[in-house]
Amino acid sequence: MKEIKWSYLILAVIAALSTASFGIAVAEKSLLIAICCALGLGLSYAAARRLRAGSSR
Repeated sequence: MKEIKWSYLILAVIAALSTASFGIAVAEKSLLIAICCALGLGLSYAAARRLRAGSSR
């Protein structure tokens, strides 16, 4: 069995929660929450990309 990469798991959970929250924010017509969710989603993807680039060296 492979070892769990906790950092990737946490980033994936953040991305999933941001996506779900973004849908709720759009339904509630809350621009501020939608922007925060989009930032959370973008930052989690950027962090995963940096983590992946650092581990491939």
